[in-house]
Amino acid sequence: QVQLVESGGGLVQPGGSLRLSCAASGSISSIYVMGWYRQAPGKQRAGVAHIISGGTTNYADSVKGRFTISRDNAKNTVYLQMNSLKPEDTAVYYCNVFLNTGQPYWGQGTQVTVSS
Repeated sequence: QVQLVESGGGLVQPGGSLRLSCAASGSISSIYVMGWYRQAPGKQRAGVAHIISGGTTNYADSVKGRFTISRDNAKNTVYLQMNSLKPEDTAVYYCNVFLNTGQPYWGQGTQVTVSS
């Protein structure tokens, strides 16, 4: 079992920045991939960025160059630094991990709203 606690969402103006955090606890030694997904109103949940245990990262085309994912293994925490935010980034952001068995776990979600 893995528990995920997210923080850092909120309201920001276009062009602003936010940093999301997701702290993992439980069977953390089995975590292989940590990442972020988002779900906008009326849309399906979609991947934003992920980081594999070796440090390899991957981003959705829509956020490349603006978002940065990082992982602090000592704190068992994954971060998503979001810069140059746009209204279309508005969504509920979910932390996600995959264990080395393929079992996924999800956080509760945090709202990010980009609006003037």
